[in-house]
Amino acid sequence: MASYAVIGLGRFGMTVATILAETGMEVLAIDKDQSLVDAISGKVTQAICMNSTDEDALRNLNLDEMDAVILGIGSNIEESVLTAAILKKIGVGMIHAKVENELHGRILELIGVQRVLLPEKIVGTQLAKTLSSRNILEYLTLTTGLGVMELLAPPEFVGKTLQELALPTTRKINVIAIKYNYLTVTDEGKNLIEQRMNEMPGANDVVNEGDILVLMGKIKDLDNLVDDLAQRKELL
Repeated sequence: MASYAVIGLGRFGMTVATILAETGMEVLAIDKDQSLVDAISGKVTQAICMNSTDEDALRNLNLDEMDAVILGIGSNIEESVLTAAILKKIGVGMIHAKVENELHGRILELIGVQRVLLPEKIVGTQLAKTLSSRNILEYLTLTTGLGVMELLAPPEFVGKTLQELALPTTRKINVIAIKYNYLTVTDEGKNLIEQRMNEMPGANDVVNEGDILVLMGKIKDLDNLVDDLAQRKELL
């Protein structure tokens, strides 16, 4: 199981930590504000209140063994830069950092941060991808390089089982849920369509017309799937 540390629990850090935990990852959340730590403690693997510029304290957390550290400190640039420098010093391999502006990002890149994230650009990219195809209902990118996409099942998927589609093996994309319409009848005898979710789809589950597939994978793999379907004129 992948493990991540999220330092800084503002709106960005809180969202990233929560989503990672909900997708089954081990998450260590860190902030110097006890109220924020308390707010997320029940949602992640572990939550700690501490100052991220305390080198000795960071060393004791074995962050160098994590798959990645997400640095969510944005507004306090000095604290962000100092924390990033300490993370590099103690041997953290992969760091993703939220930045306030291009200069902030450039400074972090100079000290070895592999990926800097400007929220406005992220939101713009997600919106553009969502609007680019009528079949993409939602497209979210995570700081880990993963993406989550809601895809209205294209015709070539309909009638096939998940095993026949073989998205995990052929595309390196996992189907983490299927949303579908369910017809019920009210006490008054009226037909009512409810949207339900299969949260643990199995290999033998069949994709039906109108189903919405919730997909997760690397951003490049999701983009490749969308491009390939578009070329077959299934999405556009």
